[in-house]
Amino acid sequence: MNRRFALSLAAIAAVLVALTLSNIRYSPWTNTVARSVDQRGPLSDAERANIELFERVSPSVVQVAARSAMANPFAEDESPATSGPAASGTGFVWDSSGHVVTNNHVVQNGREVAVRFASGEVAQASIVGVAPNYDLAVLRIRNPRQLPPPVALGSSNDLKVGQIAFAIGNPFGLDQSLTSGIISALKRRLPTSSGREIANVIQTDTAINPGNSGGPLLDSAGRLIGVNTAIISPSGSSAGIGFAIPADIVNRIVPELIKNGRVPTPGIGIVAAGEAVATRMGVEGVIVVRTAPGSPAERAGIRGVDFNSGALGDVIVQADGKPVHRLSDLTDQIEQVGAGKSVRITLKRGSETRDVNVDIVDISRG
Repeated sequence: MNRRFALSLAAIAAVLVALTLSNIRYSPWTNTVARSVDQRGPLSDAERANIELFERVSPSVVQVAARSAMANPFAEDESPATSGPAASGTGFVWDSSGHVVTNNHVVQNGREVAVRFASGEVAQASIVGVAPNYDLAVLRIRNPRQLPPPVALGSSNDLKVGQIAFAIGNPFGLDQSLTSGIISALKRRLPTSSGREIANVIQTDTAINPGNSGGPLLDSAGRLIGVNTAIISPSGSSAGIGFAIPADIVNRIVPELIKNGRVPTPGIGIVAAGEAVATRMGVEGVIVVRTAPGSPAERAGIRGVDFNSGALGDVIVQADGKPVHRLSDLTDQIEQVGAGKSVRITLKRGSETRDVNVDIVDISRG
C-alpha cells in the first residue's frame, strides 16, 4: 500500500515538473522576438490642430536668462520670480526688428540678458524698457540674424470663459513645452511689485510653472491673447490658477516701451483710502484722503478728509460715466484715457453729487 502511494506521488511530481518546464519554455519573458507594432489610425482633428499650433508658434518663443554682474555664470537658475542673482523665464518675438517681450520680474535684477531660440542659438539682448506697473519688459536682440516671425496678435477684449487656451514656455528651465486648458475667469486684479494693480487680468487653468513667466498665452488660432505672469500655488508649482496680462494691455504698453523706454503713470494727484476703510464706513466708491499740492485734483476743487473735524470729503463714484467701486476701477479708467487728456469725475460730497473735469498727468515725473 505504501509502495503504491509512493508511486502515485512520484507520478504526480513528474507531471508537475513537466508542466513547469512547459511554462518556462513558452513564458513571455523567454521570447526573444520583438513584437510587431500595431498600426494606429489617423490623428484626431484636435491633435492635429495642437501639433500645428506648436510647430508654428514655438520657433518664435524664446528662453530669457538674466544675470547680475556678480552672479556665478555656472549657477543653476532658481525661479523667474526670484530676487537672487540669476533668473530665467520665457519671452516671444514681438516684431521683425528683434524686439522680445517678457515679464519685468524676469529681468528686473539683470545686468546681462541672453535669449535662447528653439533652434538652440543663443543671442545677447539689451533691455529697451520696463513697465513694473504691468510686469512687462521689452528686450532687443543684439545683431539679430534670421529671426522667426513675430507671434500673431489677438485681442483679449472678446475672450469668453471656457474657451481653450495654450501656453508655450520653459518651465523650470526645461526646453519648450506646450500646455493647454481653458480660460477660467476674466477681469481679475493682480497686484504688482510696484504696489499698483493690473486690471482685467486673465485667469487660466493652463499649467503655468516657474520659467513660463513672460511666455505667450494663445487662443486656438495661435494668436497672442495674454502674457503669462503669475500663479497662485502654496508649493510653487502649477495648481491650476495662473494669470496672464491681457493682450490689449500688452499692445498698448509695448509700443510705448519701444519708443520711450518707459510708460507714463497716468494720475490725477489724489491719495485714496483703502477698500477696508471704505467698507468699515459703509461707503461705496473711492474715498479721497487728500490731494497733492498743485495737482489736477486740487485745481479741480476735489476735497480730501478734514482731519480737524474728521469729516469725510469727496468720494469718487464714477469716471467718464463708468462706476467706480474701488481704486483699481479709477486707475484702470484713467490709464485707458491716458496722460495729457482729461477725465470726467463724478463726486459725492455729503448728499450732493457733482461732476468735475480733471486733467490727467504723468505722476511718475512729479
